[in-house]
Amino acid sequence: MEYVTLNNGVKMPKLGYGVYQTPLEETERCVLEALATGYRSIDTAQAYRNEAGVGSAIVQSGLPREELFITTKIWISNAGYERGRVSIEESLQKLQTDYIDLLLIHQPIGDYYGSYRAMEEAYKAGKVRAVGISNFYPDRYLDMFHFAEIKPAVNQVETHVFQQQKTAKRYMQKNGTQIMSWGPFAEGRNDFFNNPVLEEIGVRHGRTVAQVALRFLLQSDVVVIPKSVHKERMQENFNVFDFMLTDSELAAIAALDTGKSLFFSHYDPDTVEWFMSLV
Repeated sequence: MEYVTLNNGVKMPKLGYGVYQTPLEETERCVLEALATGYRSIDTAQAYRNEAGVGSAIVQSGLPREELFITTKIWISNAGYERGRVSIEESLQKLQTDYIDLLLIHQPIGDYYGSYRAMEEAYKAGKVRAVGISNFYPDRYLDMFHFAEIKPAVNQVETHVFQQQKTAKRYMQKNGTQIMSWGPFAEGRNDFFNNPVLEEIGVRHGRTVAQVALRFLLQSDVVVIPKSVHKERMQENFNVFDFMLTDSELAAIAALDTGKSLFFSHYDPDTVEWFMSLV
């Protein structure tokens, strides 16, 4: 495993396992299989409605809690100081743990300043080891960074070979915030798994397109949390630490960047209305 050291000294695995869209009834099995594979970082969220499954897996695994790195996120419906405080306690109960390793604000919608104050309070109380944000574009990120007492340790944003977040990453690096990827495979969009550049590099190394894509992000200092409900894919995604991409290969993949989202924009009113419908 490779690690990053966050701005408060906490060490975080660069490769974790995500449970986005994993049904609650499958989550325990999936997380247990991921842990058996070697993953120690698990990423969930209140909005995924499967924190309880992650908690069950943590207990069933028998692994010492200090070996695990658990991330969850406060959803829009829990935005604000009071609701944020309550939701943190609920997440702790569902996860069956005394502390959360990384707590993020899921979306820059609603009273996220109030949510962040609740997170800072939980951090000071030892209930959270690191606090951060998710889906904050550079303008919202800089606003939060300059006004927060405890600076965001992480910003989890859409990051993959077609959207490499070069501008956002520059500001995060300047201010000591770690970039973390969601959707490292772009959920298969843009015919991701048949991309000729990734395929050619994969053949050269005897690797799959997915492994090449993950290796590119890891070598670009991006934390990744690929998701799969299939054990063989979990293992494939985990086996990315025993090869390196060359400078020319990194440059070829960097050239795939479009600088645009393949999913949504928070600057689009329809997108914001859609998020509000999920509250």
